[in-house]
Amino acid sequence: MVKDLYSLADTDEKFEAMVNDHVRLSFYADFLYPLAEDSTLDRFYLEQPEGDFSPELDVARTKIWDVLGKYKMKLMKFSPASFLHFGTTREVLRLVTEEIGNYSVLGWQGRIGTNYGGSDFAVSNSYVSARATIGDGSYIEDSYIHHNAQIGKCCVISGLTVGKSANHETSESRQNDAAGSQTSQAESNADKMITIPDNTVLHGLKLTDGRFVVRMYGVCDNPKEAKWFGKTMDKPLWVKSLFPVRDSVEEALEATLAVGNKWLADRNNQNPEPDDLCLSLKDSYNMADVTQILPWQEKLSDRIKVESLLKAIDEHTPANEASEIFRAGISKRVTGDLLTRAERLDNTDLSEFGRKIRIYYYLSKITQKERMEDLCFDTIRDTVLQSALNKTGYCSKYHIAKDEVVERLPVRVNWGGGWSDTPPYCMEHGGTVLNAAVTLDGILPIEVTIKKIPQNKIILTSTDIGSYEEFTDVGKLQDCHDPVDAFALHKAALIACGVIPYADKVSVDEICAHLGGGIYMNTRVINIPKGSGLGTSSILAGACVKGIYEFMGVPIADNDLYNRVMCMEQIMSTGGGWQDQVGGLAPGIKMVTADEALEQKIVSTPLRINEDAMRELNERFVIIYTGQRRLARNLLRDIVGKYIGNENDETEVLYRIQQLAVLMRLELEKGHIDGFAKLMNDHWNLSTKLDAGCTNTCIDQIFLVIEDLIDGKMICGAGGGGFIQVIMKKGVTTQQLQERLDEVFAESGVGVWKTDFCFGE
Repeated sequence: MVKDLYSLADTDEKFEAMVNDHVRLSFYADFLYPLAEDSTLDRFYLEQPEGDFSPELDVARTKIWDVLGKYKMKLMKFSPASFLHFGTTREVLRLVTEEIGNYSVLGWQGRIGTNYGGSDFAVSNSYVSARATIGDGSYIEDSYIHHNAQIGKCCVISGLTVGKSANHETSESRQNDAAGSQTSQAESNADKMITIPDNTVLHGLKLTDGRFVVRMYGVCDNPKEAKWFGKTMDKPLWVKSLFPVRDSVEEALEATLAVGNKWLADRNNQNPEPDDLCLSLKDSYNMADVTQILPWQEKLSDRIKVESLLKAIDEHTPANEASEIFRAGISKRVTGDLLTRAERLDNTDLSEFGRKIRIYYYLSKITQKERMEDLCFDTIRDTVLQSALNKTGYCSKYHIAKDEVVERLPVRVNWGGGWSDTPPYCMEHGGTVLNAAVTLDGILPIEVTIKKIPQNKIILTSTDIGSYEEFTDVGKLQDCHDPVDAFALHKAALIACGVIPYADKVSVDEICAHLGGGIYMNTRVINIPKGSGLGTSSILAGACVKGIYEFMGVPIADNDLYNRVMCMEQIMSTGGGWQDQVGGLAPGIKMVTADEALEQKIVSTPLRINEDAMRELNERFVIIYTGQRRLARNLLRDIVGKYIGNENDETEVLYRIQQLAVLMRLELEKGHIDGFAKLMNDHWNLSTKLDAGCTNTCIDQIFLVIEDLIDGKMICGAGGGGFIQVIMKKGVTTQQLQERLDEVFAESGVGVWKTDFCFGE
């Protein structure tokens, strides 16, 4: 249609025939009428023209009819609907602030494309700092309003950056330059208050020469009148040169406000005397670089999304809800901006660490890219690891002090507070765990043997899986990230204890030379099925660390010992917390706690349980093997990810689990085993909320079969298989329990295992 219309005037001769004193074509009469379904050429000739009827007009209308007659316009009536006249500033302001509610049925609202959640003023495609002051009834569009902006009532702000971000601003603190080229204000002006009077319109424009102008006038001003903010001037506002041109939008805003404030304060009503670089409304429109308007709006829209996501993270909005900010998709520019901000955050600062991992995690949910989630968990790993390696690292001064060391440890049963010991939760909220060290069938099932050998090599063996390997290449010893590597744990222990460097290339010959010999290290887990849920892997790691330090004759504090094992798990990229190793390394029944901190200070406090209560607990507490191995699931990432993403009330559940650990301790120390059993049931219910996969048909069936014989039930470890634990009713024996299990699960491997609480030597 456009091409056909253009064909009517694509030469000077055609144009002169269609546009002259005798042919004054009207958009409504001459171009819309032929498109109507019931229109005819004869009636077209009779349509009232803009000028007079004439033969020339009939000829022009015939040509138009021939071109447009083949097209038809369809009119659709919307209901409910209303015609809105966007005329003066007053009408626009009234619509978006006072009358917007009248059109809520159409989905209209006074806040779109913004982080601002209040209702005192209207906002469109703008970021508004929570610390900015904005008067009621104002309208902000396509602008960035920082904390040091003070905007009056009933103002209109468009296309501006007002104020400057400060380093302590919650969601603006990580990047002081606003999006686009409109933000070059000096840092020294960051906290200078920018005050805008009531009833003021401010509109920023970039000019074709790269400079900026900010136009300022009153909401009620009429550009055709010679008045500015209601005071008389010598020229109409439209052509009066009032607005200074400057190199940046901030400078232009400051200069325009100075002119306007001076005019408002002038009681003598003298005409403003602008400098040579001032423009009028008319000139500024003509000189505006309109090609910069859309890019500015797009950059601002992206910046708003970035800040809105950061605000959502800071306010603990669940990741799935925060993803709605990007329901239309996320651009590479926004992703890059968020990643840059995350990279600038300091891992050694707890609050910045928390924000950093959440930027990565939230991005993983928004982009559906596993790489983002990897960045999150890599940051957690590196933070835990770096804290430990900074304290130890490779130590070339070690010298073998004993020819042989054998370290034997019990396993642990977990009672209360599980998962609260896992980074980053324990770092941000502290951890509280109640657990106990136990023997199985009267033996300590975790064993590590370390020997001095004359050869310059390191021999690693594992009796229970039948693996043996000799190492003379330090690179192979440093490679401990493969989850199927039989010696990943051995290698990680040597690195975490400083016997082998984490990354530096030092030859095995050199290492053995200063050690005074080679090393033979063998691990053994005695008669415990894989995936038991009894913390065997971490306790085995604890035995390795404890054995290595004793082998080197180096004393180590308990807290350093626990942290060194957590460091091992980060080296192996398996993650995990500190409760398992403490459960096996610290004897007896104990409460294990750590305050919130990046570097965990772990304290193990033995419970004071009287003899009668201890006797009753020994008689009533048993563990049962489910006959199935706990399936390897990506459980750590799942649970920790939900916490990082503030999903499903995860933090509240973890806090409640910590509370139960404290209450369990109280019941045990009061001698109330029944109360302890009841709390164990409560913990089990919370565990299923935390991870529905911790139970399955087999576990549920076992609990159902023995329901009338027990008062308390719970899984061991993360569940899904391995061992479960119960508190039997008073008078019930382990033999009765086994007989009941045999009735249903005969020859399936389901059975009671004998345990004793291990209180050390």
